[in-house]
Amino acid sequence: MSEINLIRVPAPTPTPFLLPYFSCLVPAGFPSPANDHVEVGGLFDLNRLLLRHPDATYLVRVSGESMAGAEIHAGDLLAVDKHLEADHNHVVVAVVEGEVTVKRLVRKGQIWWLMPENPAYSPYEITDPDGLRIWGVVTHVVHELVPGKLHALLHTRE
Repeated sequence: MSEINLIRVPAPTPTPFLLPYFSCLVPAGFPSPANDHVEVGGLFDLNRLLLRHPDATYLVRVSGESMAGAEIHAGDLLAVDKHLEADHNHVVVAVVEGEVTVKRLVRKGQIWWLMPENPAYSPYEITDPDGLRIWGVVTHVVHELVPGKLHALLHTRE
């Protein structure tokens, strides 16, 4: 099972975190010469995206690669909502036999599984629902593209 490092964050502030939002789509293929002029579509509150239920949301960092197929990698930051009810195909943070893990919750017939997204790891059949605790549904993944910045930022908060 993957180890997850819990991050203590202060209670969410009601102050919006507004960022400019560009209304055009950015091509991930060849650049479009028609997009020389880009308009700002307004301001977007990032808190509304990441913190749908602010009082029930926390952040965790991931270690291990069991969820690599879902683009969740070691060092990524997950936003986890405890208010959402976990259901089939949700990625969840769970405690199984005292170990914290992030896996996809899958139902096959009457049987529930915690499924990794990496063939090098084995699925976990939930045979004892009382031995499983769901700590929340993963709603967003922050995947760092500039190595070390997230790690440095989180360590300056401690």
